[in-house]
Amino acid sequence: MAKLDFINQLQALGYTVHEPAPGFVSFEYEILVGKFTGQNVWMGLQVLDSFPMNAPPGPHFKPHLLPITGGGGVHPFGAIHNSPLGADWQYWSRPFNNEWNRTDKTVKTYLAHIRNLFATIL
Repeated sequence: MAKLDFINQLQALGYTVHEPAPGFVSFEYEILVGKFTGQNVWMGLQVLDSFPMNAPPGPHFKPHLLPITGGGGVHPFGAIHNSPLGADWQYWSRPFNNEWNRTDKTVKTYLAHIRNLFATIL
């Protein structure tokens, strides 16, 4: 039910949703702010059974936008890993922080988090 709810919310926002692997959804996403403004990428999200109680753990992007750094570190360059979705994808460990519980816990709110990530990459 969690994944279906997530997909329905994405579709209501106008996205065409694909399922590249079990537990994941992906869709074409236009970056509207920051260094990559105007670029279209594929965003993949792992939708946990606990959605909407918990947000997806972090976005996966295709193509690679930043270097794979692995390990820890801080945004924008730290904690970028190879993705289980394949070599063309990268995973950004950028969980929605503790503030998720103070939001309406919707896909629209999660996508605002993604937008804020891109706004800080100059």
